[in-house]
Amino acid sequence: MYDTVLLPYDGSDEGEMGARHGIELAASLGATVHGLYVISLPGAPRAVSLRDDEEQLRAEYEAYGDEVLSELGEMAADHGVDCVGVKRTGNVTDEIIGYAEDEGIDAIVMGSGYRGKIGALLGGTADRVVRTSSVPVVTKRMGVDDIPTR
Repeated sequence: MYDTVLLPYDGSDEGEMGARHGIELAASLGATVHGLYVISLPGAPRAVSLRDDEEQLRAEYEAYGDEVLSELGEMAADHGVDCVGVKRTGNVTDEIIGYAEDEGIDAIVMGSGYRGKIGALLGGTADRVVRTSSVPVVTKRMGVDDIPTR
């Protein structure tokens, strides 16, 4: 049914919840997971002084992306699932959809944060992916009880 499952992963609690669900699905199907971390830098015009910091900011995002993709790879390995880790830069929704299309991904599995009643009307990344993807999308919604207390 599904040979490749895309797991957009940013290291967040809802991202981890979706990734774990996707890895369990992949394990049951014998599928490979593709972990995708998207670097999304602000696109608004910036002052000259902020542009100087952009390279440092990009390097920090790159390092964090390596860290979370390594974490995802370990989660997959714990379930005997092969994992391909990829970083892209751009609009998060566009990069998720583009990667799925470019790589012939069979399904996308992602977490969806608890947004409350008002937030549910506005939508988030998962909602935009569901509305625009040409491949099936499974979302694992975080409920109010799933929100970690820190």
